[in-house]
Amino acid sequence: MAKVAVFHNTLDFEGGADMVCLHVCAALDAVHDVTLFTLSATAPERVAAKFDVPFDVTVATPPGSRALAAGLNRAAPRLGPQLPARSVLLRAYLRRRRGEFDVVVSTANELAISGPSVQYVHFPQFYGDRVDAGETGPLDGLWSRLAAPDRSQLEGPTRLLANSAWTADVTADIYGVRPTVCHPPVDPIEGRPWVDRDAGVLVLGRIAPDKRVLNAIEVVERLRARGYDLTCRVVGSAPTAYREYVRRVESAAARSEGVRVETDVSRDRVETLLGRYRYGLNMKPTEHFGMAVAEYAAAGMVPFAPNEGGQVDVLGGDDRLLFHGIEGAVETVAAALDSDLRPFLSRDRFASDRFASEIREHVSATLN
Repeated sequence: MAKVAVFHNTLDFEGGADMVCLHVCAALDAVHDVTLFTLSATAPERVAAKFDVPFDVTVATPPGSRALAAGLNRAAPRLGPQLPARSVLLRAYLRRRRGEFDVVVSTANELAISGPSVQYVHFPQFYGDRVDAGETGPLDGLWSRLAAPDRSQLEGPTRLLANSAWTADVTADIYGVRPTVCHPPVDPIEGRPWVDRDAGVLVLGRIAPDKRVLNAIEVVERLRARGYDLTCRVVGSAPTAYREYVRRVESAAARSEGVRVETDVSRDRVETLLGRYRYGLNMKPTEHFGMAVAEYAAAGMVPFAPNEGGQVDVLGGDDRLLFHGIEGAVETVAAALDSDLRPFLSRDRFASDRFASEIREHVSATLN
């Protein structure tokens, strides 16, 4: 049994990366002594309950971390991307305790840290100016100088993983090292038979500008204007950092007869809706993996997503499900409705037992 530090900069956004972190904790806790290092205003137990992931590990946080995290959340509209900043702050705390642990497992992307490590990249958090898909803030260069790894560190005692082939390619473009692809965990979700499902569109995930939820509402409105009798339900977390955008989404839904919004619902409610609707829509072009898209498939829905990013992996590159832009989304969904396209993707391709085994194997190989 090894002593493992799991490094995750924040659970406050309650998205796919946070779900991966919790699954990593659960997978490693079965065989090791695990401590989660995080800088969050949100209690890990609450996020774990939301994703229906068991959580029983020690949590380590810097002094005053909840107040600091809450302040960062409130300041997010002015600060821009803040994950690198949180990584820098949390790394300073972890470095003081690094000697207590045999291995560090980062579920918060790449990081310069001494000793053996496994680093799971959802999307590179440093050097955002080096790739077209990067999200840069005014202090990006500072955070990169302070905490980004160099190539020698990633080729040394570090085992680098990525959530999709697309993310692996982006990481290789920045660092010259290509991670091993390890898709996130998504278990099959029970649902109604196809004929009993609502002929509607589910838009699932964090309600934030990068997810382009307003674009999804526009797609549904255009389809309704063409005569398709579709409803739409937007369901997702509404982090404080994105409160202004959430208000815009709620206002747009209030002006539409066919759109409803639900925020911060339970996992049971999410799974009920996944099993109730026929169609799932994602509009973020450069989705790093596409957790919501994978859940659409796992629930027996017909998922649609932009023909970019990691979601191309999820949808097997099938042109019937992929599109470019708002107009492309309208045409792709309309074609599926006209042809009565039914679900055909595997529902258990990304099962959590597969993910847990892979993570344990990577940690074991690093320790050895």
